[in-house]
Parts: sequence; C-alpha cells; structure tokens
Amino acid sequence: MDVKPETARRRGRPPKQREDLVDTRELLLRAGLEVLTEKGFSATGIDEILGRVGVPKGSFYHYFASKEAFGLSLIERYGKFFARKLDRHLLNSDLPPLGRLHAFVADAKAGMARLDYRRGCLIGNLGQEMGSLPESFRARLKETFEDWQARFSACLKEAQMAGEVAQAADTDQLAAFFWIGWEGAVLRAKLEQTDTPLEVFASFFFASLPQG
Repeated sequence: MDVKPETARRRGRPPKQREDLVDTRELLLRAGLEVLTEKGFSATGIDEILGRVGVPKGSFYHYFASKEAFGLSLIERYGKFFARKLDRHLLNSDLPPLGRLHAFVADAKAGMARLDYRRGCLIGNLGQEMGSLPESFRARLKETFEDWQARFSACLKEAQMAGEVAQAADTDQLAAFFWIGWEGAVLRAKLEQTDTPLEVFASFFFASLPQG
C-alpha cells in the first residue's frame, strides 16, 4: 500500500517578503541620501523623508534614535559608498596613475550632469552647514575627507613611482589641496548647473602637479 507524505513538498522559491528585498532601514537611508545631496540637513524634515518611502514615523524611530543618529548613519553610508567609487578608478591598474585621477574627474562630471546638477556631495554639503549641525558630525565629516584624501595620496604616490609626478612632491598636501578645491567646484557646479567649475579646477590641479 502506498503511503502518501503528510505534506507535499513545494517546488520553487518561497515568496519573498518586502523586507527580503529592501528593508525599511535601507529605504530610509536611500531616501535620506537623495534628499540631503539636494538640500541641507537643517532644511530637511523627517516627514519629507518618510513621505518619499511611505514609512510611518514610528518605524523611523525604531531604527534611528533621533535625526542626529540618522545623519551620522548617512555620513557613514555615503563615505563608504564614495570610497568604493574612488577605488574603482584609483585602483584600476589598466590605466596609469594620473589617468585614473582623470577618469574619476570625468565620471564625477558625467554623474552631476546626468542628475541635472541637482545633487552635490553629501559630505561637502554638511560641511557647509556645520555651524548649525550637531557637534558629533564634525569628527565624522573630517574622518571621511581624510579617508578620501588618503586614497588620492596613494594614487599620487604611484604616479611618483611611475615618473609622472616629481619625487619631491608632497602627495598628502596635493591630495588635501584637491579635495579642498574639488568640493568648492562641486558646489559651484550645482549652483550654476554646469560642469565648467569642475573643468576649471581639474585643469588647474593637473597643470600644477610637479612634473617627474
């Protein structure tokens, strides 16, 4: 006599829940990055972010104790995202070191144009607002800039080894100079809705590098 199993085994993948695809915390962070790269932290209310993703306020405070905590998470998230973007260019061994820096600049220009110059750099935007932001943001922003500068400096050191930049050049100072000027150029590009400020600064930076 055949014995049938108590329950038939279901084939195929189980149905996915919304949380499996994109959880609520992730939705909030994505919306926060979109809004804060367009607008300032002080000018952005929690309700605006919640409205973009259809999440109730109670869910927000389940993941973030305060708007300040949310902002700190956004700084960390954006810093890591942009570091990966830098690495895609600065660690690309298919290009010479200075070619990698040029590639990063070209990609950044294309990215701003693609978004109609609505969005800038979250870290730069927050730095502009620091006078009205929680003091806890200051160290995080500084650490993020220093991380990006270190990646740039490492690429410039490779340029020294390749004979593209003079051995006597201080690559740490050159990297700091780039990010100080680049953030200002991004701000102007967003204001003027053109990549001309990015092009002007990048051209001056590369022309001013001490030759190897």
